[in-house]
Amino acid sequence: MKIVKFILCLLFGLTFINAGLNKFFNYMPTPQLTETQQKFFEAFMQITWLMPLVATIEILGGLLFIIPKTRALGAIVILPVMVGILIHHSVIDPSGLAMALVLFVINLWIIIDNYRKYRVLIS
Repeated sequence: MKIVKFILCLLFGLTFINAGLNKFFNYMPTPQLTETQQKFFEAFMQITWLMPLVATIEILGGLLFIIPKTRALGAIVILPVMVGILIHHSVIDPSGLAMALVLFVINLWIIIDNYRKYRVLIS
């Protein structure tokens, strides 16, 4: 089980590192966007600091998620981005909802698995 957990966390972390690096270097092709998606992304691009911030959080969260000692912190750092991804795919682009749900479940699993580390924050 420990090996499965490490492999899932490695893939999860690499997914977010890749997504964050793509926001900086634009090396992956962009799929054809619907009119709603174009408006959505144009609004995001108007806020010039938002995408670099999201990219930095994705890279940092992905790196923290890969390292077992910092995995609990990485799960919390990446959670707001993951919620945004889940809402985006639920409302605007349902085609990616399955992958978003899988990533969200992995993130929740790691948060629940590390619950004892968070108890200090809420007690």
